[in-house]
Amino acid sequence: MITFENISKVYGTKKQPITALDDVSLTVKKGTIFGVIGYSGAGKSTLVRIANLLERPSDGKVFIDDVDLTTLSKTKLRQKRNNIGMIFQSFNLLQTGTVYENIALPLKLTGIPKKEIKERVKKYINVVGLEDKLHAYPSQLSGGQKQRVAIARALAHEPSVLLCDEATSALDPDTTDSILNLLEQINNDFGITILLITHEMHVVQKICHEVAVMEQGKVIEQGSILNIFTEPKTETTKRFVHSLFNEQVPESILKDLKLDGKVITMSYVGDASGDPALALVSKKFDVYPSILSGRITQLKGEPYGRLVVHLKGSDEEVELSINYLKEKGILVKGYNNEVDINAS
Repeated sequence: MITFENISKVYGTKKQPITALDDVSLTVKKGTIFGVIGYSGAGKSTLVRIANLLERPSDGKVFIDDVDLTTLSKTKLRQKRNNIGMIFQSFNLLQTGTVYENIALPLKLTGIPKKEIKERVKKYINVVGLEDKLHAYPSQLSGGQKQRVAIARALAHEPSVLLCDEATSALDPDTTDSILNLLEQINNDFGITILLITHEMHVVQKICHEVAVMEQGKVIEQGSILNIFTEPKTETTKRFVHSLFNEQVPESILKDLKLDGKVITMSYVGDASGDPALALVSKKFDVYPSILSGRITQLKGEPYGRLVVHLKGSDEEVELSINYLKEKGILVKGYNNEVDINAS
């Protein structure tokens, strides 16, 4: 559906070039929600603007529905953009126009008949839940309501692709969740492919099927949301994942605990998060588990949890208990060590 093929973007002059994107290749599957996450300056916003050629790449190709946008004439590109909706952080609403006018005007400019415009405005204002705000002005709306209008405006073109550039960054946590729920609903109900740019791990955790992590203009890691959370490979990805799980245990406590057993990190994925495996460890083995920290959350509807646990007991009994936990589908690692514990 969306393919970036060896995309590079360089600003500045030959003497002082600034590389925003460096040979980026990504494929976003049809009907999925794909997240691109990175810290400020990673190149993610440049990438999403290249997706509809608001920015032209210095090198590489961009395909939407197997059409290379970089080869299209201005007229054909303009037509193709009608199939690509975009939502911005700053909403970009016409302040002097009502909600109806903000949604209807772009449709009018593309030559859609007046009757059909009315039908589309009514349909998509209902989708975003703002039927009672149709004649209100942006100044009379909250931030979340403004973003819903922007979403309705993008949907009114009935696109197959929706680009979201930090669409929730200006919103409070509760409003962010409501907008994310709306985007997930749109993906489910209309099958629209969504490419979502963010610097917030909570956003990709909540609705994305897949995620790519960017740093200094490059994609440094990508995969399913479960794989990225359970097996982060790069330090940047680990920082993003750890931002949702405060696992730090004071070193003074760890020092004493490690003398009598082992401190481990347990990752529960899917059904394993509801398994009482840890409780059973103390019954099956001569080991006494103590939870030092932890949290269970949802990854695209799948339960996922991480616990830091002290297993008190002899080396032999601890190793047996670790093997048992692994047999139950639990990922076990040493605390602050991303390498699996290879218990025998």
